[in-house]
Amino acid sequence: MNNNGYQQYRQQMVNTMTKDEMLILLYDESIKRLVRAQFNLEHQNYDEFNDSVERVEKIIRYLSSILDHKYPISAELYRLYDYFLFRLGQLKAGRNKEVIDDIKPKIIELRDAFKEASKSNGKA
Repeated sequence: MNNNGYQQYRQQMVNTMTKDEMLILLYDESIKRLVRAQFNLEHQNYDEFNDSVERVEKIIRYLSSILDHKYPISAELYRLYDYFLFRLGQLKAGRNKEVIDDIKPKIIELRDAFKEASKSNGKA
């Protein structure tokens, strides 16, 4: 498949995703980027490390920006996303692997909770 065809396929796939599927995809991408950041940190590849961390920050900022504040859980999620952004800033500044060990399980837990909620609502 040529690159243009693949890009069209990806665009169509994203355009047809439900909100739940998109949310889970964003969490999956954050987790993948944290794993990549950890690998690059261990191999002292700091440019790739920074790129991965910045991508996670961008995703978390986006997730924070789309919160619907009419639901009480949004305030809790906002605080959690703010915490993630704070810790990611520490990660970039200190290149400390323990930060990844702290936030990655929390993001996995959120992803799994949203995945389960999506199944419970009959949307997965």
